[in-house]
Amino acid sequence: MQKAWETKEDTMGKIKVTTCQIEGLRVIEPTVFGDDRGYFMETYNYNDFKEAGIDVEFVQDNQSSSRKGVLRGLHFQINYPQDKLVRVVSGEVFDVAVDLREGSATYGQWYGVVLSAENKKQFFIPKNFAHGFLVLSDHAEFTYKCTDFYHPNDEGGLIWNDPDIGIQWPVPEGMELIFSEKDQKWGTLRDLKK
Repeated sequence: MQKAWETKEDTMGKIKVTTCQIEGLRVIEPTVFGDDRGYFMETYNYNDFKEAGIDVEFVQDNQSSSRKGVLRGLHFQINYPQDKLVRVVSGEVFDVAVDLREGSATYGQWYGVVLSAENKKQFFIPKNFAHGFLVLSDHAEFTYKCTDFYHPNDEGGLIWNDPDIGIQWPVPEGMELIFSEKDQKWGTLRDLKK
């Protein structure tokens, strides 16, 4: 599948919202107020997000820490799908969402964005998308808000290098990829369709 490259930007409230060809995915850039002391920004404001078309209730916050070369994903929940708002508070990752919505015109397509502590971008991923990320910096701390609770017996996943999806992971020459045992055993999009 091809990556959806086309994007559109809108400024709403205190955030800039970029959309792409895959309906529902949004890259959020908060307004940052800074001076010689440092900076301040709102990472989430219900009213601004609602104005941007993201009217959801988050019920759980998660945070992970990973070293360079760790590739987590591609994950989703089967019966309890989650909307996610993800960002990086330390380091840099390449973050990816894959459309798994039945009947979607972009089913099986992916979109990726670099999230870092420096660029302060966030990525909103609706329900029924697979999600994963690759750590590009020496270390990264990754946080995400979810609209449903984690259900350990409801996990689904896709293998990171499924040729039918064709994600173009930005793996620098010489980088050794690091996976969990589980993430090396997921099936493909074709397996999922069966």
